[in-house]
Amino acid sequence: MDQVATETAVEPSLKLNFLSHGTLISGDLEATREFYQQFFGLEVVRTSPISMMVRLGGQHVYAVVHRKNHSSKMDFLFHNGLDVETQEDVDEAYEIAVAEADKWGLTQISKPKLQHGTYSFLFWDRDLNCWEILSNPAGGYTWIFEQGDQDGRGHMDKGFKVPGGNTD
Repeated sequence: MDQVATETAVEPSLKLNFLSHGTLISGDLEATREFYQQFFGLEVVRTSPISMMVRLGGQHVYAVVHRKNHSSKMDFLFHNGLDVETQEDVDEAYEIAVAEADKWGLTQISKPKLQHGTYSFLFWDRDLNCWEILSNPAGGYTWIFEQGDQDGRGHMDKGFKVPGGNTD
């Protein structure tokens, strides 16, 4: 454990092992499965008649649960991030998302921009889940834990630089 984490560690009330999953909604599990596999390249396992699990590159998974007549759009602040290596990869992903928007039911595709220390864009899928494609150093946001608590605006500052990563 690094020095910053050691100094701020507290004894938790709960003795937990692992942040294992989150949950997404699907109006049509078969169409969502096809989208997740063919567009994102996610691993997908059907877990019941109304659910499946998805993952990419790690042990954290999302449970995807069927819900009829779902009409609430996920707020962009509660989006799901998928990392690529470079800003050029973000631009390429953006071009593909725009080109395949009608095929997959993608809406509100924002243009890529540098924000909160990463270069990214957002969009919503046909199930109204919000996604961010972003460039991040290897290991995703682990670098922010290595830096510890931020003073001021921290990684939300427009001038913030990701260690070994993106520049303006």
